[in-house]
Amino acid sequence: MCGRFVLMTPTASLSEKFEVEFYEEAPRYNIAPTQDISIIRLNPATRGRECVRVRWGLIPSWAKDASIGSRLLNARCETLHEKPAFKTSLEFRRCLVPSDGFYEWKREGKLRQPFLLKMADSSPFVFAGLWDRWTSQEGESIQSCTIITTPANELIAPIHDRMPAILPPKLYDAWLDPKTKNCEPLLKLLLPFPGSLMAAVPVGDRVNRATYEGPDCIEPITLE
Repeated sequence: MCGRFVLMTPTASLSEKFEVEFYEEAPRYNIAPTQDISIIRLNPATRGRECVRVRWGLIPSWAKDASIGSRLLNARCETLHEKPAFKTSLEFRRCLVPSDGFYEWKREGKLRQPFLLKMADSSPFVFAGLWDRWTSQEGESIQSCTIITTPANELIAPIHDRMPAILPPKLYDAWLDPKTKNCEPLLKLLLPFPGSLMAAVPVGDRVNRATYEGPDCIEPITLE
């Protein structure tokens, strides 16, 4: 799964790497569910990439209220095409979620040791995601997203059995392509990212608090 992640790369570097203008924001070391995050999607008018801010936790357009979003932070790749909450977004509203790494916890007896999972070269990357737009009875409009997960790769499997679906740059356009609506070729893109290209770094328990976002969240620790 993916319950916390980080985005620390400077805005200008993100804009250059992903070929889209990013919102100016400070580094974020412990992004938590229901917070606003940046996603990359295609603008339906220009067909070009755009970066927008949405709430993390998908609220389907048909939902009765926004509270469902806190339960739809992640979407399993195996059932995307079956679940009513995700099926339409898979066809029409796909996105990329930029990140520099994500946290996962390894259970050791009664304790849970957090790890920061990132690229071996510390470069930014993207999760595959879906987005939707919901409007309340009072007319409030909320855009939101979910992060897709896959079975864990060989690096992450000893820590957790799931991981976010990370897309390599060569698949960005294929994932965002509005002409692709058949789920079969899309699902084939959602494979576990190679563990050989990633690193698992043990970090301290400050990250356990969803309200804490200091830079020491990512500081490595030595395990005894």
